[in-house]
Amino acid sequence: MKKHTTFRWLAIGLIPILLSLISCNKQSTGTALGTLERDRIAHTATANEVIIALPIPQGSKVKAGDILVSLDNRQQTAIVAITKAHVAEAHANLDKLRNGARAEEVAAASAKLEGAKAALIESEAAYVRAKNLIEKRLVSQAALDQAVAAKDSNAASVEAAKEALLILTNGTRPEDLAIGEANLAVTLAALASENKKLEDLTVLSTRDGILDNLPWNLGERVTLGSPVAIVLAGKAPYARIYVPEPYRVRISVGDSLSMRVDGLTQAITGTVRWISSEPAFTPYYALNQEERARLMYLAEVQLPDSYSDLPNGIPVQVSLP
Repeated sequence: MKKHTTFRWLAIGLIPILLSLISCNKQSTGTALGTLERDRIAHTATANEVIIALPIPQGSKVKAGDILVSLDNRQQTAIVAITKAHVAEAHANLDKLRNGARAEEVAAASAKLEGAKAALIESEAAYVRAKNLIEKRLVSQAALDQAVAAKDSNAASVEAAKEALLILTNGTRPEDLAIGEANLAVTLAALASENKKLEDLTVLSTRDGILDNLPWNLGERVTLGSPVAIVLAGKAPYARIYVPEPYRVRISVGDSLSMRVDGLTQAITGTVRWISSEPAFTPYYALNQEERARLMYLAEVQLPDSYSDLPNGIPVQVSLP
């Protein structure tokens, strides 16, 4: 009985040690698991138009600036033409305001002023004659009143002709010039906006990568805002891994890590391009030591460009320091 009791107590004493060793073994694996990924770029439609060209097949490598999808642009081209006409009109109006009146217009206004002055002289003479005749009682008061009215009317015509000539010779008001410049700026901005809409009907790749998917078929009318081309960006993929909590403090952006990709016998050295500052499980302060070891930090390790042919989704194992 004493032997059994001794062995029982010995076993009970070894249990914490074994658990500690198991825990240490779990935390000392030094491996982070994940998969190969690329940034997913979704190019969306900016108008409800028909697809007229898909020049690059799915799965092909593309470079920034390559045409991925072409949408029907006839309606937008017409809108651009109309806007250009408005710009030309605003330009012409502003030039007219800056140049002021033509010499012919000034000459016509001067001639009108001279005619008004001549009419005023004639009406003043008629008024004097009517005044002399009324004193001799040879004409009625009505005749004198008509002569006064004609004289005053011709005097007003002279003043109006003078002001019209001054408007032509003094040039355009600064306020009118400001209005003309503002109208031109508005039409130029509208033209830039319509040109941008026209350019967006030709969907270009914004980054180098692989054309992963073309959701719409040739001849279909796409809906506004729907993806028309999906590009997996980047020459080579990156490994998206989950770093165990005990290793987080040892890893920083820019570190080099060795990794193995399923299907390849040779290890690859990648560079950490990003690592999360927040764990996958929270709150971290509520976990004990064993549970904290289960926390994971998402990280991205960039592969060299020479591995551009590797596909997405392949499992990868990264050795941690």
